Amino acid sequence: MLGKLARQHDPSVLVGFDHADDAGVYQIAPTQALVQTVDFFTPIVDDPYTFGQIAATNSLSDIYAMGGKPLTAMALVCFPEKADLEILERILAGGLSKMIEAGCTIIGGHSIRDDETKFGYSVTGLIDPQRVMKNGGAQPGDRLLLTKALGTGVISTAIKKGVAEQEWIDAAVKSMTTLNKAAAEVISSYVVRRTSSANLRYVANDQRPTADDGSCVHALTDITGFGLIGHLREMLLASESVSAELYANKIPVLDGALDCVRAGHIPGGLKANREFAECVVRYESGIADELKTLLFDPQTAGGLLISAAENSAAELIRVFKSSGVPVAEIGTVAARTQVLIEVAP
Repeated sequence: MLGKLARQHDPSVLVGFDHADDAGVYQIAPTQALVQTVDFFTPIVDDPYTFGQIAATNSLSDIYAMGGKPLTAMALVCFPEKADLEILERILAGGLSKMIEAGCTIIGGHSIRDDETKFGYSVTGLIDPQRVMKNGGAQPGDRLLLTKALGTGVISTAIKKGVAEQEWIDAAVKSMTTLNKAAAEVISSYVVRRTSSANLRYVANDQRPTADDGSCVHALTDITGFGLIGHLREMLLASESVSAELYANKIPVLDGALDCVRAGHIPGGLKANREFAECVVRYESGIADELKTLLFDPQTAGGLLISAAENSAAELIRVFKSSGVPVAEIGTVAARTQVLIEVAP
């Protein structure tokens, strides 16, 4: 709907909503810009404290996906008039715990009466304008890396139906309450190190920058409501002239996720994602139907999807693992073909 409105032209806007990126970026000084995002949703687990943690983790994720550092947050609350306020207190406490972990300060918020509880945050962060990570920029030959397993959407649906096994719940909650902070810090520090090494090499050799100029991470996004296929589609379209091949058997999946799909615990968002985006996908033979379905599962506080240069991917994976951040290489980027996304076994 925003795209139907008259466009505003502000040269300080470095990233707007043109390419469906994760957050907006607004330059305020030569070496400083704001990163801004907002997200809130209804409860997906029964425990109020855990729900608050998940909501905060999810709201912070877009700042990390841009390469930014969260600075302040404003709470957004919808809460029934006659509900127990202790529940709201627990939700807020859970959110605060994750904001403290992120080093992000809650400075206020806004609440309204609503028949259904909803909670989240508007988050503002800081970033160097020269180091903004966008969802566009993937190049042929890049390797696609993913830092969290898929399946929170279908498991959350099973939780709402009261049929999720405790092991599934535990795995999903752990994923949804794990900040992308560590993963983002690995990426940022690795890019800085590579860039610094490249600059020293240029000075020593009196050369102009080459393709290996430290730009080892070409595109970055987080996997949330549109699912893996939806967010990969956005990355490829924003990058222009590229396609991708996914390796289905290398995509990490949460315990119980495939069981939930087989049992029919399919959220409405998954169905909408599939109806919208499956037209750009071609499957090779031998891929299980439940895994095809999971590719469209809407994630809450999902992982980072990274398009990394071929000559950097293996080293970046090693750095992730040495930092305790799980990561999987799930595909490659190629020059644009008739099919935007090919899914191979």
